[in-house]
Amino acid sequence: MDKSEYIKKRIRACDYMCVAQLFLSDDFLLERPLGFDDVKPRLLGHWGTCHGINVAYANLKTFYEGNDNFSFVLGPGHGFPALQANLFFDGELEKVDPNATRDIRGLSYVCHNFSWPDGFPSHASPYTPGTIVEGGELGYALANAYGMALGHPEKIIAVLVGDGELETATALDSLNLRALLCGPKNGKILPVLHLNGYKISAPSLYARRSERELNEMIRGFGFTPVMIDGDDPEVFQNALKQKVDSPFYILKTEKGAGGPNRHHESHQIPLKSPMNNSNDLRALEEWLQSYNFKDLFDAEKGFVL
Repeated sequence: MDKSEYIKKRIRACDYMCVAQLFLSDDFLLERPLGFDDVKPRLLGHWGTCHGINVAYANLKTFYEGNDNFSFVLGPGHGFPALQANLFFDGELEKVDPNATRDIRGLSYVCHNFSWPDGFPSHASPYTPGTIVEGGELGYALANAYGMALGHPEKIIAVLVGDGELETATALDSLNLRALLCGPKNGKILPVLHLNGYKISAPSLYARRSERELNEMIRGFGFTPVMIDGDDPEVFQNALKQKVDSPFYILKTEKGAGGPNRHHESHQIPLKSPMNNSNDLRALEEWLQSYNFKDLFDAEKGFVL
């Protein structure tokens, strides 16, 4: 399969799993018309950033496939459905939780137990493989990545930072670490700014700056800005191939892309009442069907990309 086609299908699969985790308590493969009882009675989690996380994760993991020294650090840990979807896809979750098998049983287990009593939390947490902090604390990802790279020149660490997150003092000040820790004794850090335009219920500051202003700010910290406009894998892969010193990738995707709402309306749960409102239920069903997940996943064999 063509690499770009594989990445597109992986993103589709993980987007579907994000929606299923947020909403579904049953009927995870849409084997019958969706009913009120198939939806969780209480909806808690974040959708808006998930597509962008999946785009970044799929492209970076594919580009560095086979490199055991590559790591991915997620700044917006509230986008946990995306992180968990990718860990499930890669089989990493099953290594620490034998219930998370890569078939319908494991898919049902992961989706049903997301943001559920005695299940998985709504944010990334130390229960998640490779996670050391609680995902609601924005701003520390870049500093943590530089700490991981300290004294390990073999490491390559990609760090996804939300555009609202970059407004925090901790994230902004961490950009200075490039000048302090960029050298042959330490690993390589690849910051990726997810510029989706909104934070919770308001526009993000960096999305309202001109491209020139944003690039000049990034250059001022010693990085080389590399723009990735949209979710086309070829564009992302070509950006990763560029030979530049201290690259700082800027990934522009629409917040809530693929879902029924966009921008700030998609930040958390974009459909409020599919458990008791027929219009919301049908909108959820159409949203899930749009990913054609059955073409990507077999109940017994798992993913068939």
